[in-house]
Amino acid sequence: MTLPTAKLGRTGLRASRLGYGAMELRGPQAWGRPVSDDEARTVLNTVLDSGVNLIDTSPDYGDAEEHIGRWISHRRDEFILSSKCGCPLAAASDPRMFPPHVYTRANVRACVEQSLRRMRTDHLDILMVHMSPSVAVMRAEETIAEMRALQDEGVIRFTGMSGELPNLPEHIATGAFDVFLLPYSALDRSHEELVGAAAAAGAGTIARGSVARPLTAPPEAMPEPMRRPLADRHARLAAAGLDDLADGASTMELLLRFILSHRDLDSVIVGSAQVAHVRANVAAARKGPLPAEVYDALRDRLGTG
Repeated sequence: MTLPTAKLGRTGLRASRLGYGAMELRGPQAWGRPVSDDEARTVLNTVLDSGVNLIDTSPDYGDAEEHIGRWISHRRDEFILSSKCGCPLAAASDPRMFPPHVYTRANVRACVEQSLRRMRTDHLDILMVHMSPSVAVMRAEETIAEMRALQDEGVIRFTGMSGELPNLPEHIATGAFDVFLLPYSALDRSHEELVGAAAAAGAGTIARGSVARPLTAPPEAMPEPMRRPLADRHARLAAAGLDDLADGASTMELLLRFILSHRDLDSVIVGSAQVAHVRANVAAARKGPLPAEVYDALRDRLGTG
């Protein structure tokens, strides 16, 4: 049984509805746990062997790009590869710090060149602007102009935005981005209408930060702006008591299939450094959307977030 796929907006790319987020391969330099070469190799190849064909990463994700290049670059034609720009090229000395992102033409190009070297490829399928800067900032720094130049050179195929409120509506309105990576889950529906707006504009839509993170308390080393909302969602999930809705399924499966029930979402990225988790996610994704009554009950139980 294969994974379901969807057309990623106007790109024409056919993406598996379950994608893989490489943040969990970041390692200790980016407030993650150490991941051995053997773990990274096994997980990444299991992802592809399972039919997942969308991999999302970033220069911000510590060791992740190096692992992708080392262990699956020889399988490059099997997956859609998305990375980010605007990221600082040097890691912060303190993993709890959140260094400022820079959206100049020079830094956009430098990010891409570094990513290509690390991942041992000659192109990115999608280059996303990271951390949702305003349109005014991107115009002043000529961020989008540089992305267009990289497109013309064949270094990237499509443009994207890893966006969120308050700037996401103006990102969509520009028409400059082919794909949007945006927060959406049963515990955070604050961007629900914007998923539909991005899809209506012809862009591909991918959900992020959606499933695994609320299952456990976030690490103390995580930057506080990210840690605080995740801690809140973890507490809300623990208090919700979803066992009566699960019918034997895991909470992880419920949350994943909730996202797959959104008609305007093309894919959802979920990360893990454990093969068992990858396989469980794939099995859940193969089941598709939740039954309508379970979906509605879950919406009511968890609120809008």
